[in-house]
Amino acid sequence: MGPRQKLWVEKERRSANWEAKAMKKPACRATGMFAILILFGASVSGAQAEKKNQDVNIVWGVKIPMRDGIKLNATLYTPTQTTGRLPVIFALTPYTTDSYHDRAIYMARNGYAFAVVDTRGRGNSEGIFEPFANEGRDGFDIVEWVAKQPWSNGKVAMWGGSYGGFDQWATAKEFPPHLVTIVPVASPCLGVDFPMTNNIFSSDDIQWIALTSGRTANTNLFDESSFWLGKYTELFLKHMPFRMLDQVVGNPSPTFQKWLDHPTPDQYWNAMGPDAEQYARIQIPILTITGDYDGDQRGALTYYKRHMQYGSTTAKSEHFLVIGPWDHAGTWIPRQEIGGLKFGSSSLIDLNNLHKEWYDWTMKGGPKPEFLKKLVAYYVPGLEQWKYVDTYDEIAKSTMVLYLSSDGRANDVFHSGELNVDRSQKSETDKFVYDPLDVRSVDLQNEEVSDVLLDQTGALNLFGNGLVYHSAPFDRDTEITGSPKFEVWISMDVPDTDFEVLLYEVLPSGTTILISDDMLRARYRESLTQPKLVKPGEILQYEFQTFQFFSRWFEKGSRIRLVLRSPNSIQTEKNYNRGGAIADESGKDAITAHIIVYHDEQHPSRLELPVAN
Repeated sequence: MGPRQKLWVEKERRSANWEAKAMKKPACRATGMFAILILFGASVSGAQAEKKNQDVNIVWGVKIPMRDGIKLNATLYTPTQTTGRLPVIFALTPYTTDSYHDRAIYMARNGYAFAVVDTRGRGNSEGIFEPFANEGRDGFDIVEWVAKQPWSNGKVAMWGGSYGGFDQWATAKEFPPHLVTIVPVASPCLGVDFPMTNNIFSSDDIQWIALTSGRTANTNLFDESSFWLGKYTELFLKHMPFRMLDQVVGNPSPTFQKWLDHPTPDQYWNAMGPDAEQYARIQIPILTITGDYDGDQRGALTYYKRHMQYGSTTAKSEHFLVIGPWDHAGTWIPRQEIGGLKFGSSSLIDLNNLHKEWYDWTMKGGPKPEFLKKLVAYYVPGLEQWKYVDTYDEIAKSTMVLYLSSDGRANDVFHSGELNVDRSQKSETDKFVYDPLDVRSVDLQNEEVSDVLLDQTGALNLFGNGLVYHSAPFDRDTEITGSPKFEVWISMDVPDTDFEVLLYEVLPSGTTILISDDMLRARYRESLTQPKLVKPGEILQYEFQTFQFFSRWFEKGSRIRLVLRSPNSIQTEKNYNRGGAIADESGKDAITAHIIVYHDEQHPSRLELPVAN
C-alpha cells in the first residue's frame, strides 16, 4: 500500500460503499484495504427480536410505481401505537432494504413512518441498475407517492449516507413538492470525488462495481482484500491499461467502461447533481454531515459550498454543516479511536438522536437541535472540543504561508528541504524521477497492515520519486483548520504526468500523522475540463486547491512535513507520461519523467495553511 492507503483510516477512499458496511455484523477488524466495522448492535434471537420490535409494524414488499411503469420495492416501518397520519422518512439504497433496518426501527419508535426502498434494478426492485443515473427521477416519484398514502401526513424527508447522501441531492434537484428536508451524510459528488478525483480514477472503483453487480450485495467478494490486492498488483506488474481492470478481476463491466469514457467532469457527470440554477431554487432545510477522514468529504463539501455560492439567503440560513473527527463509517456511528488517534469523549455525538431532533424541528415544529449552536460545527482534535462559526469562511482567521527552499537534495526525510516563513532569495532546484515501469514500491503496497493514521517510523522510502520538505518547529500551540493550498513551479521532459502532495504533522517524538493530501494531473493544471499537454522544459505553476479539509491542534514543537511525488501505486490509474488517453496507455507507452521543482525569487513555490486561532 502507498502512504495514503497505509495511513488513512479508511481504504475505501473515493468509494460509495458506506451503506454496504451497515450490512456487516462481525467485530471490527482490519483486512488489508477495507475494514469491516460494526454498524449495528449485536444480533438477538428471534424471540428477543419479536419482543424488542413489537412496537413497530413492518410491511415488506411494498411496491412503489415509477413514472415509466417500473415498480420499486420498499419495506415500510410504522409505530403500532399511532392511528393518525405520520411524517415520512425514506432511504433509497442499492444495498437492499435490510441495510437500514435498525435505523428504520429507531425512527418508527420516535413517531415516524420510515420506508427503505431498493434502487432500480437492485434487491427486489424492477428495472436495470445503472449506478447514480436514475435516482433523481425515482426519488421524486417516491416522495410524491409516499406523500399520498393514507399513513402519511404529506411531509416527506430523506435519510442516508454515501450513496444515500447522493440520492438526497439528486432528488432535491428535481424539486418534489412534498420534500421537506434532506440530511445528506458523507455524500459522493459525481465527477468530483467519485469515481475519480481531479480526473484520476481509483482501482477500487471496480471493487464497488463488483459489490453492486447483480441483485444483492456481493459482500464476501467485496471483503476479500487479498483477491483485490492481487488483481490490482497483477495489472500493476504487467503494465496493463487501466481499462482492462474489469477483465483482470473477471467482471467485464459496461459501467466501468462508460465511466472511463468520461474522464472529465462533463455533462454525463454534471447531470447527476444540481446545477447552479437548481442550487438557487433549493429552499428546504439541509443538514450536511461529513468527517475529517471521510473518503467522500470532498463530495459532501462540494455540495455544501456550491449551495453556499448559488443558494438564496434564506436557504443558506437553513443549511447546517457538521464535520467530526470521523472516517466514512464514523459519519454513521462515531468511534473515539481511529488508526492510533484517540479523540475526546465529546467527539462521540449521538447521530441517531441528532437526526431525530432535526426531523422533529423541520417536520413537527419542535425545537432546533441543541447541538447545532451555529450553522457550522467542527471538532478540533488535540484541543478535543467542538467549535462553532456562522459560516464556513469564518473558520480560518489568517493564513500561514510557508515557502519551499532547498540545497538541491530534498529527496528524503534525512536531507529534506525547508518550509520557511521568509521567502528565499537563493535556493537550488530539486529534482526527482518518475519511471512508470519502476515496480519497487509494490512490496510496500501489499503489506497486510491495520488501518493507521500514525506512522511510527518517521521515514519514507520514495525510491527517488519525490521530494520532502519540513517546517521549523511551531513556536506556539496553533489550530490549523480548513483546506490547505499548494502552489509549486515545475518543469519536466514529458507531456504529462500525475502529481501527489501529502501533508503530515511530525510530533516532537518523531511520530508522523498524515493530515491531508491532494492530486493533480498535469494536463488539467489549468482546467479539469480542457486538457492541455505540457511543453517539455517549460516552467509552469501547478496549483493544488482540493486538499481534504482537516482540523488539528498543533502543539508547540510540532512540524509540518510536505511530500511531493508522482503516484506509482496499485491503487490509482497509472499515468505512463505519453500524453494519450490515460485509461488506454500501457507499459509500451511509458516514458520516464525527469522533474525539476523551482523555489527561487521568480518562482515562489509555497504552502498556505488556514490558521484558526
